[in-house]
Amino acid sequence: MSVVEYPGGVRADGLPAVLSDPVRLAALEASGMIGSAPEQVFDDLTRLAVSVTGAAISAITFVGEARTYWKSVPHLPYAGVENWQNGVEESFCYFAVGADAPFIVEDAAKDPRTAGHQAIGPWGVGAWAGFPILTTDGHAIGTMCVIDANPRQWQPQELETLAVLARAVCNEINLRISLNTSQIALATAQEALATAQKALGTSRELARSLQESLLPPVLRPVPGMDASARYLAATGDVEVVGDFYDLFHARGPWWTAVMGDVCGKGTEAAKVTALARYTLRADAGDHLSPAEVLDRLNTAMLAQRAPRYLTAVQATFRTTPAGAAGRLCLAGHPPALIRRAGGRVQQAGISGTLLGTMPTVRLTDVRFRLAPGDLLFLYTDGACEARPDPRSALPHRPIFDEEALAEALADTHGMDATATNARIAEVLDGYHGGWASDDTALLSLRVPPKP
Repeated sequence: MSVVEYPGGVRADGLPAVLSDPVRLAALEASGMIGSAPEQVFDDLTRLAVSVTGAAISAITFVGEARTYWKSVPHLPYAGVENWQNGVEESFCYFAVGADAPFIVEDAAKDPRTAGHQAIGPWGVGAWAGFPILTTDGHAIGTMCVIDANPRQWQPQELETLAVLARAVCNEINLRISLNTSQIALATAQEALATAQKALGTSRELARSLQESLLPPVLRPVPGMDASARYLAATGDVEVVGDFYDLFHARGPWWTAVMGDVCGKGTEAAKVTALARYTLRADAGDHLSPAEVLDRLNTAMLAQRAPRYLTAVQATFRTTPAGAAGRLCLAGHPPALIRRAGGRVQQAGISGTLLGTMPTVRLTDVRFRLAPGDLLFLYTDGACEARPDPRSALPHRPIFDEEALAEALADTHGMDATATNARIAEVLDGYHGGWASDDTALLSLRVPPKP
């Protein structure tokens, strides 16, 4: 039996006593994960963990009193709920749950905590690293882990990445527990990723599936707000891009809108995009300052030596009796635009440092308010650097710059969020003649006018 010392002691069978804690078991039941089928949103995280660490296996499991339930083990075919579970003592997953802390093993056969464990042979465990999945109340209900067939030394940046991904799992689970509407969002994400799931098998297809998971086709509704997003792909056969956006509930009355643009394209850009989105979701609920959240993302990127830098804009806001109010921060990103109800357009945000290049960055929160009829417009640089088709008769036509974009936005006066994005897309398409040199993301948030 294991020589691990658990904070809550052990049961008569030598396993952690916390496994039988009724409060923890109630939290596990509330998560809805017991016996549930695999889902793309979790498979994306485990596949990314394998890609970053080079481990043979990554898994997300949920640990009950007597059984361990597998949620994501992408290298294994799904053969039904009854086959995707085992006895709690038949894997290492209970170690991190019992310790309520990361459990890192570099040589399973020689480590006194795991030597002789019955899971080593069946699972081919040479090295194991796992982080607990925690509820907002601090109950460990599962584990996200990576397994290698041979002993190895886990690198600090690998463990940092695994910690971030485990926090992303925690955030997803806690959103499901606290918000019934998250089930609708999950169903939408599953439908959007169905096509990409069939295409997995190569690094390019994996990168594309990761990108699509970062571009939700439907935004979660914000009570009292009109929200819409739109993604415009560049012309040609683009492997994968780094433009992303998100809109999610942070905590209490606060919501967060974020848009980013990772430098470059390809699998490496997709990894950074995925890391950015999950890190922002994980930290936005703890820190209502966009500057603080973006600074933490910069630290995470440097810790794991992210191969690409990115620009981002984040707005954290809440609805008020007078409309909406919040704070906004720019990290090397083009300024946000606010279209007032009367049609006037103004820039919002103070230029800041892009992320992922230096340990100290200059980031500033700026307060903003939206009255009824006002609209906040976020975009990537494809919207303010549009160029005409070089094959056209006027290839030297000026770039469609920020001033031109502001004028186009002013012309959308009176339109709701969806119509505004559609109109901007139409203007851009007309300017470059259907030949887009860069991908473009648009996100509009509008306070509906009073009746």
